[in-house]
Amino acid sequence: MNISRNNSPACIPHATIGIIGGGVAGATIALRLAELGISINLFEEGKSLVNGPPICHLHAGGNLYREISEQQCLDLLKQSIDTLRVFKHTANIRPTVIAVPIDDKGFPCELLPRLIVLKEAYQSLVALDEKNKVLGEPSDYFTLYSRQDLEHLQQLENPSHPVTPDEWMIPVAKSLQLDQFKYPIVMVQEYGLSVFRIAATTALALAKMDNCHILTSSKVTNVQSDTTSKQWQITYRASDNTEQQCTVDYLINACGYRSGSIDDLAHIPRERMVEFKAAYVTHWAKCEGEWPELIIHGERGTPKGMAQLTPYPNGYFQLHGMTQDITLFKDGLVSSSKSTAQPVLNASFQEKLNRQWPHTEVVERTEKAIKHVAQYVHSFKDAEVGGKPLFGAQQIPGADPTLRAADISFSGSNYARSEIVKASSALSAADAIVSELMDKQLITQLNVESTREQSFPITLQLSKHDIVSYAEKIAEERGFPASLAQPIG
Repeated sequence: MNISRNNSPACIPHATIGIIGGGVAGATIALRLAELGISINLFEEGKSLVNGPPICHLHAGGNLYREISEQQCLDLLKQSIDTLRVFKHTANIRPTVIAVPIDDKGFPCELLPRLIVLKEAYQSLVALDEKNKVLGEPSDYFTLYSRQDLEHLQQLENPSHPVTPDEWMIPVAKSLQLDQFKYPIVMVQEYGLSVFRIAATTALALAKMDNCHILTSSKVTNVQSDTTSKQWQITYRASDNTEQQCTVDYLINACGYRSGSIDDLAHIPRERMVEFKAAYVTHWAKCEGEWPELIIHGERGTPKGMAQLTPYPNGYFQLHGMTQDITLFKDGLVSSSKSTAQPVLNASFQEKLNRQWPHTEVVERTEKAIKHVAQYVHSFKDAEVGGKPLFGAQQIPGADPTLRAADISFSGSNYARSEIVKASSALSAADAIVSELMDKQLITQLNVESTREQSFPITLQLSKHDIVSYAEKIAEERGFPASLAQPIG
């Protein structure tokens, strides 16, 4: 445990909170509560925090997903703004280009009403609080490009440090096969998010608070509720392989795709799905210019599923292809049952989750991802395998596989489960926990007018240099190129 000092305000009662799972949800909730001075026991089976699904998008408005509701998009926009105000060194500041191929059933004009709503919502949030202006100028939230616009940009030189939407679009205009798309093509201020810098931020900040006890390499084996005291007893196998116990006043299940296993131990049923996904690390040595993210829409699960080209420094790109040969997997989406709240993935996925990927499959799927993108960016065919895949299993509460904006649910006595689908929802989950603890009088009523910055004084003292340096170390320890931890913009 990395413990250095106490941050406990005198007004906070000495309730103890147990959090099972140190992924992005559990670590963020721990950070939110620890900044208040609440005593936290954070259990993580792995060796470090935030080591889960391949986070790479902020999802500021849900623009990658044309199938989700407008309300989910608005929720994601607000959540993403809050995320950047707290995790200010975790974003890769580059826009996202969204293109619709001519053989797709959709049309770009169908995206415009939602984009207008999101732009107006962003303008309103900035008018309410200038600190919400974390996605660039509201007037630049999205930009439309005709074919003629792109043909003009093709004639310009790639800038070394793009700033304006046009400058970011130049390398895309030079590389796309323009006759393969419907127009307009959209550029939106949807930034990237670094899983390694999130991991570094949470680990460094929590290490400064001795009211948060981080128990890594610790597997929870049982939880039991005392109906009289409403406390929970947690049994866990510690890092030294001994069985230990502790008692907490409130239990938070933040186990991600394994949340159902804790629900089963707690005898609290819940319907959910789990989906195994992977993204692929590539290196494009001949890349010219600094790229935005490129999203090419397509029907999920078909050979023409959505293609995503996510840039990192030094020619590295993370690829998604929403086909069963690339990011999606046959039988990779499973549901809970009447007998268990934990959806069961088959053995091959369990092996992958235990880091046992056959090398031949890594190469095969990465090369298919490269080929998928090269349908539209022909020069990308020269890209090569750049590392092992980023992968994980994603939980989806309920029975709607298109759900993207979700945060928390409460069940039983002094028990909550984090149910985030996207990393940007983690702070929303943490806020809901704080409200619940106040309602149950486990902590004193707080000043609801406090700003995000006032709620995270220790986190926001961290320097960009320290976060990036530690993130690079985390990436290399996990076997990934350090470039994936380095910032853009």
